[in-house]
Amino acid sequence: MKIGKATTPSSAICTSDEDTIVVRGRDLCAEVIGKLSFTEYFFLLLTGKQPTEATLKVLDATLVAITEHGLVPSVQAARMTYAASPEALQGAVAAGLLGCGSVILGASANAGEMLDEVKQKMSSGKSLHDAAREVVSEYRAVKKPIPGYGHPLHKSRDPRVSALFNTASEAGSDLSYVEIAEEIERVIPEIVGKPLKLNVSAAIPAVLLGAGFPLQALRGVPILARSAGLVAHLYEEQQSPIGFALSYQATREYEYTGDMPSND
Repeated sequence: MKIGKATTPSSAICTSDEDTIVVRGRDLCAEVIGKLSFTEYFFLLLTGKQPTEATLKVLDATLVAITEHGLVPSVQAARMTYAASPEALQGAVAAGLLGCGSVILGASANAGEMLDEVKQKMSSGKSLHDAAREVVSEYRAVKKPIPGYGHPLHKSRDPRVSALFNTASEAGSDLSYVEIAEEIERVIPEIVGKPLKLNVSAAIPAVLLGAGFPLQALRGVPILARSAGLVAHLYEEQQSPIGFALSYQATREYEYTGDMPSND
């Protein structure tokens, strides 16, 4: 059964023969290994293009910003999975990545879509303020969360926001999406009824989209970054196990709220 348009499998990413491995038109051994950083290589793999200095600096900064964030649910899932199955490091990393959704890590992709919605409205002639206000109002009307705004700990502003915005500015990157992100922050109080400050999940797409990173691939950035963080946590789990301690603490606070069997 044929589903979709393609009838022949094809890819522009990689090919090889007995002597040569070609990645995005380059000889892997002669032109890539030892010549490109991992971040440069990632962008090349993704887009087929060599990143500019500004793009490279911004992309590298976003990967660093989101790699580690303590014992968040994805890390706990990975460490507990490793404790239960220490022979399967890959399974533990996968367990951590499976939680990359709209609340944890995946929010940056959702925020990027929201920033792009504002950009599209501006392209049709609306001012920045009016476009931002309209998009936030639309989200509010259907009770959608405003992705990338508000943080349980960083109430004034996630400190990573300024670090990323400063990096983008110093690199000479396009700051148009940064301006959109900041305008959204300004209009939120009058629409939502309380201030919700920028967090890193909105800062990441704000700087990446301005640096030429594709909107459709945004979710891959925190996934890639957190994979590295999970490997670090799992190496520590090998040396100083806490997977079962995490499970024990959850059990210790457990309360049964269901029915009990009748004594009759």
